[in-house]
Amino acid sequence: MTPQELRAFCLSFNATVEDFPFTPETSVFKVQGKLFALTRLDALPLTVNLKCDPDDAVRLRSEYEGLIIPGYHMNKRHWNTVTVDGELPDRLVRELVEDSYDLVVAGLPRAERLRLDRP
Repeated sequence: MTPQELRAFCLSFNATVEDFPFTPETSVFKVQGKLFALTRLDALPLTVNLKCDPDDAVRLRSEYEGLIIPGYHMNKRHWNTVTVDGELPDRLVRELVEDSYDLVVAGLPRAERLRLDRP
């Protein structure tokens, strides 16, 4: 997955915006003001921080040792840093991004979730 593909995929979800609250190089993808993905699209290797169910986070780190690690500068229980350099299948990366988005949406107030009307 290229940086452009990662960016486009993150922006494909309902009500998603890209913001730059930390540095001009750090893309933060949010839904309803809540972060679900954080990346430097110019980084080598390309990595992305994604929210994750705590049990899944531990399993993924074990299964993909070195490619999925505890979230860099994030709550290590709820966030993973995923290396997007081609070693992980693109399908898995897409699933992890979507799971992150879904976890954040699930934590939104009911009225906001209903407004998203995600297909």
